[in-house]
Amino acid sequence: MSFEKTTLEIIAPTVEEAIDRGLSQLGLSFDAVDVDILDQGSRGLFGLGSRQARVRLTIKPPAPQVEQQPVEQAAEAQAPAAAEPKRETKPAQPAAEAQEEKSAASEATREALRVAQQVVTELLEKMKVRADVSATVVEPVDENDEELVMVEIRGEDLSILIGRRSETLNALQYIASLIVSKELGRWVPMSIDVQGYRARRERQIRILARRMAEQALHTGRKQTLEPMPANERRLVHLELRDHPGVYTESTGDEPNRKVVILLKKNTQNE
Repeated sequence: MSFEKTTLEIIAPTVEEAIDRGLSQLGLSFDAVDVDILDQGSRGLFGLGSRQARVRLTIKPPAPQVEQQPVEQAAEAQAPAAAEPKRETKPAQPAAEAQEEKSAASEATREALRVAQQVVTELLEKMKVRADVSATVVEPVDENDEELVMVEIRGEDLSILIGRRSETLNALQYIASLIVSKELGRWVPMSIDVQGYRARRERQIRILARRMAEQALHTGRKQTLEPMPANERRLVHLELRDHPGVYTESTGDEPNRKVVILLKKNTQNE
């Protein structure tokens, strides 16, 4: 039986939000679709010339069902098994070829790190910012993820690189990602951090999410957080995803979109 592919294109301020909207409309989980990023979108340089992201979600075909043989047929199929000629097995990949592929992957990673560090360094020089730049690889946490190139910027008084709600840092990251990907001829997942700002901000967001969830339970009323960019809203959703007493929703329009923490029905009457 043939499977007719169903696709859905979504436009939103960010790739993450476009994917979330598409999954919500389809009523499916991320594992049930293939995602094609048609346009990464852009907040623009320092907030100017912004462009929305566009993605295409394609529903994956259902897994083929294996037909079960009747008991009599299964017994007949097993009986002459010993007399059947031995099937040829596919030879294992030679160790030399496996090593060659591994070396090629390592070389590609080293090249991505070199280019990323060089591009960010040159951008900072043009901005008249003196800082140390290093690049490392963050290994994927599961098979669906890709290697992430993490660029660390360290120095003195670098708050100018962060900006309000990380707008300057996100703009720098977007521009650097475009240049690096163009230099390498392929898309390279990349993140830029300044003096460990993103890690600290992530901890703050997670602590805030738990604290506001407890406040919602204590007061019996929903709690509305301050407006946040899509990546920070996602942290709140993830932190409270398995919370027994509350659930989260995003509301409003960019750039004032925010997370609302609401009580689950089983906790409203307690």
